[in-house]
Amino acid sequence: MKKTLLGIGLLLTFILVIPALAAAAPKVAGVTDTEVVVGLTTPLSGPAALWGSTALGAQAWAEHINAQGGIHGRKIKVILKDDGYNPARALANLQEMKGKIFAVCGLLGSAVVHTTRDFFPENKVLLINAYGNTRMWLEWPKEKLRYVFIAYPDYEDEGEWLADFAVEWQGSKKLAVFYQNDDFGKLGLAGVKKAVDKLAGKAELTAAVPYEVTDRSVSTHALKLKESGADTLIVYPTVSHGANIIKETAKVDYRPKIMTSFPLGDVILYKLVGELWEGVYPALPAHLGAIGFDPQTDSALDQIKKVNPKIPSDNFAVFGAASMMHLVEGLRRAGRNLTTESMIKGMESIKRWQAPAGGGVVTYGPDRHHGLNGSRLAHAEKGKHKPITDFIIYPPRF
Repeated sequence: MKKTLLGIGLLLTFILVIPALAAAAPKVAGVTDTEVVVGLTTPLSGPAALWGSTALGAQAWAEHINAQGGIHGRKIKVILKDDGYNPARALANLQEMKGKIFAVCGLLGSAVVHTTRDFFPENKVLLINAYGNTRMWLEWPKEKLRYVFIAYPDYEDEGEWLADFAVEWQGSKKLAVFYQNDDFGKLGLAGVKKAVDKLAGKAELTAAVPYEVTDRSVSTHALKLKESGADTLIVYPTVSHGANIIKETAKVDYRPKIMTSFPLGDVILYKLVGELWEGVYPALPAHLGAIGFDPQTDSALDQIKKVNPKIPSDNFAVFGAASMMHLVEGLRRAGRNLTTESMIKGMESIKRWQAPAGGGVVTYGPDRHHGLNGSRLAHAEKGKHKPITDFIIYPPRF
């Protein structure tokens, strides 16, 4: 009899405890009644450390939103990890965050994104804005791509446009390209080649000089570029390698017109190379405006500077904040009952929307997860990047 009563007691205990445990467990990873957890892995150290300001800007914007009460009663909790621009470290960071995060924002680097991209559909974690080769998503099946939302310029589209602008609007006759030897630089080079081919003899590509991200010196690269005789140099490097090639070309008395891919579109280059940056033509991305010229962008910078006044790179910080703005808009549209599926529907409902940081309009949908693909050209003048073109919008790639 005692054994029977004991068995009944244990059974009742399990009946009472199991539902309680189930109720305590989160229904969706990284989501509770009071918070939603967003993961960021970025280069806070290493050769691309300055780009890490994008994550600091994203984090600051999340805190700005939290100060206003969050989204549907939830505060955004950010887990930020350094990956040093190393794909293996980035993947390890994501694995450490698995089960704790709802989404990842602003994953940075073509090699990093390519190495880690399967993590997202496999774990049903959303990736909101990745900074890397957009064409890696073209081959993806729709059931995987539904977890990825990107508003980022395509490197090949941008390279083609920069070369075309140099020749048709600036009268360039000889082009040279200094590029990172990975998808980032190779696609930029491909775009330049495509433009030269279309221009049918109006200009020629006289040199294409690659470098490795581990290279410390680019002095021999500068000599090769000078020997090319190019009147215009288009560069696709990290910030540090971009600064170094500008210094080294000046040392060998080679001063071509310089145009840069948008990842160098930050006035911190003035601090790195001084007056050598004056007159450079940096591309800018279309998903935000230009600091000092677009009031919405200036307002966004003011907000994140109030949260974190020590962010080293203003343009990169607003760039990252703009990505967090996309995530925030998706959360708003997903509603109080936040799940992965409701977030996907929320993101896909964004139509002709402009982020609080300004820029071009963004459109996602069930058959479009490349929300904005565009550029804008600026001119480095007296410490600022002055826009000299309107936004140039290319077709979405996926």
